[in-house]
Amino acid sequence: MNHRSFLTLAAILTLMLPGCRRASDRCRQVDPYIGAGGHGHVFVGANVPFGMVRLGPHQPNRGWDWCSGYHYSDTVVLGFSHTRLSGTGIGEGGDILLFPFDASRPHSGGGGRPHTRLDHSKERVAPGYYHLEMPENGIRADLTATARTGIHRYAVTSDRTGLLVDLRTGTGWDAVTGSVLRLVDDHTVEGWRRSTGWAQDHCFYFRAEFSLPIANADSLRQPMESDNGVIARLLFDTSADKVLEVRVGLSPSSCAGAGENLHCEADWAQDFDAIHHSARELWRKALSAIEIKGLDAEQEKVFYTALYHASFDPSVFGDVGDPEPEYSVFSLWDVYRAQFPLLTLIRPDFCRELASTMLRIYRRQGKLPVWHLWGNETDCMVGNPGVIALSDLFLKGLVADSLGTLEALRASSLRDERDMDNLRKYGFCPYDKSTGAETVSKGLEYAIADAGVSRVAAVLGDTLTAGYFARRAQSYHCYYDTETGFVRGRASDLSWRSPFDPFNVSHMTGDFTEGNAWQYTWLVPHDVYGCIAMLGGEQTFARRLDEFFVTEGDLGSTASDVTGLVGQYAHGNEPSHHIAYLYNYVGKQWKCAEKVRHILKDLYYADQTGVCGNEDCGQMSAWYILSSLGLYQVDPCGGDFLIGSPAVRRAEVQVGNGRTLRIIASNNSPRNIYVASLKVNGQPWTRSCIPYDVLSAGATLEFTMSPEPTDFGSAPDDRP
Repeated sequence: MNHRSFLTLAAILTLMLPGCRRASDRCRQVDPYIGAGGHGHVFVGANVPFGMVRLGPHQPNRGWDWCSGYHYSDTVVLGFSHTRLSGTGIGEGGDILLFPFDASRPHSGGGGRPHTRLDHSKERVAPGYYHLEMPENGIRADLTATARTGIHRYAVTSDRTGLLVDLRTGTGWDAVTGSVLRLVDDHTVEGWRRSTGWAQDHCFYFRAEFSLPIANADSLRQPMESDNGVIARLLFDTSADKVLEVRVGLSPSSCAGAGENLHCEADWAQDFDAIHHSARELWRKALSAIEIKGLDAEQEKVFYTALYHASFDPSVFGDVGDPEPEYSVFSLWDVYRAQFPLLTLIRPDFCRELASTMLRIYRRQGKLPVWHLWGNETDCMVGNPGVIALSDLFLKGLVADSLGTLEALRASSLRDERDMDNLRKYGFCPYDKSTGAETVSKGLEYAIADAGVSRVAAVLGDTLTAGYFARRAQSYHCYYDTETGFVRGRASDLSWRSPFDPFNVSHMTGDFTEGNAWQYTWLVPHDVYGCIAMLGGEQTFARRLDEFFVTEGDLGSTASDVTGLVGQYAHGNEPSHHIAYLYNYVGKQWKCAEKVRHILKDLYYADQTGVCGNEDCGQMSAWYILSSLGLYQVDPCGGDFLIGSPAVRRAEVQVGNGRTLRIIASNNSPRNIYVASLKVNGQPWTRSCIPYDVLSAGATLEFTMSPEPTDFGSAPDDRP
């Protein structure tokens, strides 16, 4: 280990600048605070794209809005921890919490919960970097990260500096069940923290190395072990060197794996600046996947922050020496709608790795992931979103194992759990036979997944499987009540649940998941024309859509997840995300353009509350990115990308293998929101959708925009 002196104060202050220096570097247009207030729940700190380590300030758990371990409104920091979720509605993680303190002050670092004050004027954050001045401790903290290692640099004023190693305190959503801390040598400790919470049994192993020797190493010669979480005080002599650097490697498998990850990714031959530069370069490359022109400064900040947030998950969950890359944090119920389709465009090779991970998860647990978190299946959320996501990846040619894919899709859809047994027995999910609530949402989500299985089977020539799941994909009809005009809960004797209020949101107790009957009646993205017929035809469908975007009503007292309302449209939660694009199916593409532009303008903005609901691991951001480009995939199982209203004037999207998707929107402005005409690769294109194969091959889309509604996409043959 090369223990060295570090940068002067002037160099340290230089690193505090939040952003990148090159004119072409989009890091400067990222504001990591967007979504850190309100209900956005985004992670704030240092990480790299799709990295396991998220190293950032760790706050007390004061309620739901602290799911990520940080909320912009708070003024207290308990230290810096290495794992965090971003944008979720449930918290987890906060593993391996370190708190630096001035050990020369009486009772510093002890006597209750040690903490420091958070002053945003003394805080800097940029992609791959975090800085906080803690004047009451006489310490300045700089943080950066690799995929599996967190790097801390503490500039201190005291001759004696302490570091609290806390294996007890997580984000407050899990409970520690075991922990070990042991001394390896005078510069190194290692151990692990195991806990139970949303993930029933999650464990991170770690190895921490220090630039200075541990002054009280003798007191640590015996391993410390506790089911309640070890908390240890390490002391360092900083009389000669006023910088203490700490490097913490993580591993899901072993302390040896954590050490290998640390040495491979953050070897001591690299100083803090070099590692920070590498992290920044990874973000620069990730953000350069899409180059845009034509948005104003605030919109550009929202756009590139969205691309930043959409590049957090799924995150790596394995060691550098593993034979194949492994990923976790699959928030599939959210991200199958927009974030996965976005990734299939800008990161097709990464999507192949995700598909391989999903198949390995299937082989381990007997089903595809539902909401997979750090080696645990949480079974959170309804339906079979892993089936939907993998079907889409297969139908786009991003899965190599054809027979393994169909096996996984079938087996995951035929299990006797989560009301799938009732679906087979009754043809739908009756509320009186369910082991839980939300049966209408479950059933509608299962129908989407079943359509995916059917399409994959058809491609592979398995007509029996294709036919069976095609019939099951029509089960959405069972929930539709022609008398009320809404989907609603139904019993096994075919009677409807009463009383019925289409506005009411009964969180985790009623028939719907984080929504109401108004929102879920449209959740038939795999068979929109069937939904049109079910609702009474094109005119009725279009009229109901118009009503949907203006109707108001009492959602009840448990509707905290149903936010970003435009009438009954709830952009803050995912089941509504496709609905504006449904206008394309009835030849009213111009109305889709109006709604999309309104949502882009009024429900996203460049401040801490600029995400109108939980970010949900990139889904809210991906909707913004795709819709700003004028595209959105409504049918999540191999469907075309529908045309909305491009907000950009020009865009270049790197779609892999050196290919570029170019988007040009002539005469575009906040007023000229309607598509007058479109050319694809120089040829007139009258359809209001474009296949994935055309986009992923690299293409040039030339829009001409108009201030007035047009008949673009109105002809029956031009609809999706």
